[in-house]
Amino acid sequence: MSGSAIIIGASGGIGGALEAALIEEGAYDQVWGFARSRPGAQHLDLTDEASIAAAAAAVAEGPAPSLIVIATGLLHEGDRRPEKSVRDLDPQWMARNFAINVIGPALVAKHFLPLLPKTGTPILAALSARVGSISDNRLGGWHAYRASKAALNMLICNLAIEARRANDRSIIVGLHPGTVDTALSQPFQANVAPGKLFDADRAALQLLDVIEGLKVKDSGKLFAWDGEEIAP
Repeated sequence: MSGSAIIIGASGGIGGALEAALIEEGAYDQVWGFARSRPGAQHLDLTDEASIAAAAAAVAEGPAPSLIVIATGLLHEGDRRPEKSVRDLDPQWMARNFAINVIGPALVAKHFLPLLPKTGTPILAALSARVGSISDNRLGGWHAYRASKAALNMLICNLAIEARRANDRSIIVGLHPGTVDTALSQPFQANVAPGKLFDADRAALQLLDVIEGLKVKDSGKLFAWDGEEIAP
């Protein structure tokens, strides 16, 4: 497979595992890993558009990306946890969720989508979540996180429509990785069913399997780690 592979959020558990797996596979001419904690050309802060633009400019100097994975997300931070009730809503925390879970990926798309080749089947995948599915919502709560992931799913649908105008074989999807043993899920692992808590390496391989099996008709949709399509 030619071209480059891009991982946004490569310092996280899933992002780091994806980067390592892609390097080990050796299927791409170049693998880029970007993260806020990385220096120089690999630095990318989702809340700083200038850093996103700079990262895209660095990628533009090399092989065109045939795979971009946005492996970022915010569920809790410091003493902030998902809301159990509407009484817990806080505008700053809600804005923070949207900044990381929606606006950041949107800005990545703004600067990176133009780099996708106009031929072939390039893929952009963003980590979303099943709890962002409106039709699948049975429990409520987690207002900011659910709403931001639902917004991300709509963004993915929009991007798929727009990307198709430049290359009608491009694929833009959301991916639900399941519950992965990372810092993001750590406070919420107690209620995970046996066998459904994945280590990051396994999660990365499962996601890459889903990506490998994607078809052009899948663009704009959301898929779980096992390839199941999740309704919006």
